[in-house]
Amino acid sequence: MSGLMSQALELYAHLPASERFHVHARASSAPLLAVASRVPSGTVADIGCGHGLLSAVMALAAPERRVLGVDLDERKVRWAKQALSGLPNVTLDVGSVEELARAQPHALDAVVVCDVLYLLPEEKWPGFLQSVRGLLKPGGRFLLKEVEGDRSWKHAKALAQEWVMVSLLGRTKASGGMVLKPRVDGVRLLRDAGFEVREVVGLGQGYTTPHLLYDAEAR
Repeated sequence: MSGLMSQALELYAHLPASERFHVHARASSAPLLAVASRVPSGTVADIGCGHGLLSAVMALAAPERRVLGVDLDERKVRWAKQALSGLPNVTLDVGSVEELARAQPHALDAVVVCDVLYLLPEEKWPGFLQSVRGLLKPGGRFLLKEVEGDRSWKHAKALAQEWVMVSLLGRTKASGGMVLKPRVDGVRLLRDAGFEVREVVGLGQGYTTPHLLYDAEAR
């Protein structure tokens, strides 16, 4: 594990064991460092920030960067605020992408969404992506990390894992989604929402989940 991730995880050392376990599991199962390495400087929103681990990594990697994290889960945001209280360049709040877009119209340099979209019903995806577009300055970057629907065993494992987290343990909130799409559908959705897709990067190597990153730019 890199020094940057170790530094971020240390921020959670005082949290209860159940919360620390969730954060450490997140660190080991998702390519957060690879996502963070592509984030530009400036003001960045972390939509669906959860416990704030990616927000912490982005803030620690570039102290001049301002990170705004929002999530609908009040419990996770409460723990995230406790853990990241010592990072002056991070602001965390309970809220949605729509609420943030109304408060910060076309004001941000970048938006990061990591493992959130597939938890929503498909019919809400276009509106969600358009709200992300509404947050960004022209030319602003959008980094969307999702799980690829490639019909592989990793695909099936990812769905089973999320069923446990959402339905059995209640550790993750869903709104009727749990759909994994192939990358061609993701590219089409992004273009329809007003983005130019710069690159689509597979990040599943070394993981048992088919992680996929869309690197896009607001038109």
